Amino acid sequence: MIRKVTSEEYIDAMLTAMRAGTEKVCAFYEHRIGLICTDPKLMLMPWDDHLVHRSDGVFETIKFVEGKMYQLDPHLRRMKRSAKAIYLEPPCSWEEMADIIIQVAAAAEVESGLVRILLGRGGGGFGIDPAECPVPSLYIVVYKYEPKPESWYERGLTAFKTSIPAKQSYLATIKSIDYLPNVLMKREATEKGFNVPFCFDSMGFLAEGATESVCIVDQNGVIQVPQFTNALAGTSLVRALQLIADEAEVDYRAISEEDILLAREVIVCGTSIDAVGVVRYNKKPIHDVRPGPICKRMRELLREDLQRTGRPIR
Repeated sequence: MIRKVTSEEYIDAMLTAMRAGTEKVCAFYEHRIGLICTDPKLMLMPWDDHLVHRSDGVFETIKFVEGKMYQLDPHLRRMKRSAKAIYLEPPCSWEEMADIIIQVAAAAEVESGLVRILLGRGGGGFGIDPAECPVPSLYIVVYKYEPKPESWYERGLTAFKTSIPAKQSYLATIKSIDYLPNVLMKREATEKGFNVPFCFDSMGFLAEGATESVCIVDQNGVIQVPQFTNALAGTSLVRALQLIADEAEVDYRAISEEDILLAREVIVCGTSIDAVGVVRYNKKPIHDVRPGPICKRMRELLREDLQRTGRPIR
């Protein structure tokens, strides 16, 4: 029979319970409490936060490398757009949130890391009505960043067409907590032995990866980018396109599977990986089965941009 215990007994049991992944957590903050902590066993979230049981919230992931945080403002601008789309305001100003993020990153006492920001509807009940939640929630955690080795970039990735369709446009453009389709995409990729899943819209055009933005380089050297209607505008891809605009032509258009197979390069971009080439799609070779020069240049420009524009965390 399960024992009913006191608060002290429950806390003791909770702190000694098995908790996977704690070795990766460096520091965290909850706005309701207003303190930064470095003990991952205390990183807990109220069960009645609608972010937990209704996926009613938005998030961003930002990286810092060698003490410099990259694209803090673009990430927060996107979070602001996502929050506005679901009628959610943070429990503090956006300027204050940026300052808190920097403080938590500094408190982690690591030179490089990833920052996850979760903005939720808040606690107040187990219903569906947002009115249950009087105060929005804000959680910030810094965890270890483990960059891929150069050999990973040199080898390139494999991709395939997932059976999971692209999200509806009004959901695809919001970086919401509800990532179940993305989770299922990644599960299918692992199950089938591919690195990256690509999802497509109802018209059969490329949308995005599970956590990556996708673009291709056509036979004329033009960078072709899916229109951001059924896909999230990835901050890494958007910045890479800005940086390479003087060196290569960029065109936003619908991209088919045939376009992918005929491309000189297929490139995926993301916060933790910058840019990496896809060398096989549906087990078929892309061009010469090697990451191409545009991909390598995009990654180079992103890394230079981080060193030049990254915001110091100390």
